[in-house]
Formats: sequence, C-alpha cells, structure tokens
Amino acid sequence: MADDTASMSIYRASRTIKKKHSSLFNSLLSIHEDSIFVSEIAQLWPQLPLVANLRCGLWYAKKFHSNCYFKSTDGHTNNLSFNTSRLNLHVATLAGQRGGCMIVDSTRKGKRFPDSMSKTIPIWTCVLNRAISNYRHKMNGINKPTEGVNCSTPNPDNTVQESPKWDTSLHLPLWVPDTEKTRIESNLNKWVDTFETSGVDIASISSLLKKPLRPLWISQKTVIWLNEVPDHNSWDFTPIILISASASNDIYRQKKSSEFSWNYIAGAGDDEESWARGLTPPLFWTNVYDLINSGPDVCNQMVANIVERDRVFRAQRGQNAPQFSVKQTKVESTWSAQFRDQPLDVIMKNGINGDLLDDGNGIYWLGLTDLAVCSTGYDFKSSDVDSILNCNQNQIHCTVKDSEAYLHLPIVNSKFDRFSLQRNLPSALNFAKLHLKMGKRLVVCCNSGEDISVCVCLAILISLFNAEGMCTPLSLTM
Repeated sequence: MADDTASMSIYRASRTIKKKHSSLFNSLLSIHEDSIFVSEIAQLWPQLPLVANLRCGLWYAKKFHSNCYFKSTDGHTNNLSFNTSRLNLHVATLAGQRGGCMIVDSTRKGKRFPDSMSKTIPIWTCVLNRAISNYRHKMNGINKPTEGVNCSTPNPDNTVQESPKWDTSLHLPLWVPDTEKTRIESNLNKWVDTFETSGVDIASISSLLKKPLRPLWISQKTVIWLNEVPDHNSWDFTPIILISASASNDIYRQKKSSEFSWNYIAGAGDDEESWARGLTPPLFWTNVYDLINSGPDVCNQMVANIVERDRVFRAQRGQNAPQFSVKQTKVESTWSAQFRDQPLDVIMKNGINGDLLDDGNGIYWLGLTDLAVCSTGYDFKSSDVDSILNCNQNQIHCTVKDSEAYLHLPIVNSKFDRFSLQRNLPSALNFAKLHLKMGKRLVVCCNSGEDISVCVCLAILISLFNAEGMCTPLSLTM
C-alpha cells in the first residue's frame, strides 16, 4: 500500500512538472520562435501563397493567404483514407493559379512531420493527379478526329491541354515504410473512383493545373543552400511545399531570453483548448510583442485582459461574444507558490441566468429543465440532485438515496475510441427517460464538464424534449 502511495505521489509530481513546462508563456514563446523559421522559408518563394492547416497551423504566421483542413487521422497507419468531406479543392485551385503553395502545420509527438503531411496530403495529390489524367485521356478520346471528318476548326471549349509527362505516381517521404506505401497504393484506384463519382468539377481543376501536383517536405532539420534555391517555375511539377514549423525534439529544451528562461515546446500550437485560455491566433499576433516580453508571472493575466477586451469589443458591435469566467484549480500544497503553474478552467456563461447556476459550485441547469451538466469534481452533497449519470472513465463518490439513481457509463474520448459515445448513448437515453419521467432532477457529468457530458445532454434534449424545453409525453413512453 505504501508503494502505491509513493508511486501515485511520483505520478502527481511528474504531472505537475509537465504542467509547469507546458505553461501558457512557454507555449507562446515556442510558437513565436517557430514562426521565425516559417517566415524564413516563406521568403525563399515569396510568389507562393502561405496556407495554414487548421487549426494548429494558424498560430505560426501573422498572415495567411488561405487555410485548409488535412487531418492526420486520415494518414494514420490503420486508418488510411481519402475523405470526400475534406477535399480541399481550393488548395488545388490556388496552387494552379499561383504555380504552387506552401502549407504550414506542426505536431507535438516528437516527429519531424505530422501524419497529415507524411501521408494525408501525398495521398490527396496523387488522387487528384490520377483523376485529372483520367479526365484528360477521356476528353482527348472524345475529341480525337474520326476518319473522313474535317477537324480544321476544333472547338476550343472541348480542347484539353495534355501534358506529355503527367506524373500519376505516389510520392511519399523516405521515412514512410515500404509496407505502408504498398498498402496505400493498393487503395489508390478505389479512392480515385470515389473522387470521380463524388460530383467534383474535375474539368475546372484540370484547366488550372498545367503541371501535376507534388509534395515537398521542409522542417527545421532541412538543409537549404540559400544561393541555390530553385525557382518554383523551373520544376516540372506544381509544388505543394509542406512546412513543419516545430523542431522534432521529444524533450523539453531550456532556453533563455534577455530577461527570462523558458522551456521550448514542440508543436505548441496544437490542442489550443488545453492551454490558450481563450486566446486566438489573431489576438496573439496583434499583441505578440507585449505577450512574449511580459514574463511568466504576468502572462496569464495579460492574456485574460486581452481576451476580455476583445469580448467587450465584439459585444458592443452585436457579434458573438461569450463571457469567460476564469478560476484557478487547486494545486498540491507541497509546491510553493513560485513553482505553481495553475491551469485555468474556462466556464462559459452564454446568457445563462444566475438563478439557474448553483452559486460557485460549477453545475449548470439547462434552462427550466430538470437536466444539468457538471464535472465529476462537483460536490453533489451541496445541490438538490436526485439522479446522476457519470460519463467519466472512473467511478465517483456520491450519495444518492436510491442506488438505481446512479449510472456509470465509462465513455472515452473519441481520440481513443471513436464509437464509445455511440455505443453508450442508448443506455444514457434510457436512464434519462426513466428518471425524468418520475420528475427527478438529473445531472450528467464527465471529467471536465465541457466535453462528453455536453454531448450526452444534447442527445437527451433532442430525444426527450420539444422546442419549448418541455419533456414530450410521447418520448417518455416510447
């Protein structure tokens, strides 16, 4: 038992150290340092537009020509796919108009490139190249003159410019293993068929692209001779230059500025909900020099002030301006104040009246329903709750009068099991229906109170309530 306590203490200490290293100040300085590298690469080919791969890529430059959405999950080893809901055809159009483009992204996982750049985008370029090649061969076959027919005045609308060396091969970086390349190539024809039957206007893309698309990879470890940078027009392909903004080190690197020491975080712009405290890339770049010179002690408060000023600015103009209340979480008392880096919990107050919110307890009652949402850290003794639906992976200690008024559904994040929520929703709805029918007050909780529990509450509202927020008799008797 003593060993278990010791190991838990070590675990908590390591987590606290990691939180300290992953502070808001460290993240912003890491992003700023990586943005200098991105700017240097962008200046090598100033004619090419800079495109941010959402959402991480948006942090690494002050201004982008456009953005795109290539997901790393589409390039994961056991999840290789070509998703027609994320075709990013505007990127192909932009590359055709400007002779290429540069896409910026980053990753936290200690790799040089995220899977979106290693596999998702190479698959995308190959599928588009093959579809365009098929279209041009088809159109050239239609326009081929038949014997005895005078074609001295061909119709320019039906003429397709055919490149004699249109490359349709798959181009992957060297670090992708041959087994995975073989697996990708075996699916390419199927993905091309899916693309061609999706209703995409291949003709317009074909008319813009004079040379086939091809990815090139640049990271902070790439060696480029500045006196030998080739002109992008000299290549026999349309370059899609993939810039991985961050260094690929797996460990934290201690750095020093003129006044402060800080820890470099690779891929700091990723997963902004966990560290940004409401700060957005435009707000960051508007106040960049004030933020990076603020120091670790006042950075959090400065960000809070910037976010609040922006909220007031948008609210005065009738724009969407949710209010953020910030409270500090408890930290182990063994750490002195100078080593505490307390994360901030963001609580949304989008028009919720004060009488619907238990004072200071962090539980939200949804309108006039008997349904509420909160985190598993909530003290259920302090509120009039009749039944509890726990969607966290771990059990919670709670006191309810009836043992059947508590249900534990260990729903995991979609990153670990994409169907976990779907499998557990029927049980959640049946539990909610049973207790709401009896007029009980039901609370749905998860680890943060802002993720899985919100999804479950939304499903309950859609299934059991009408537009006026009242439980429909029909739904409760189904």
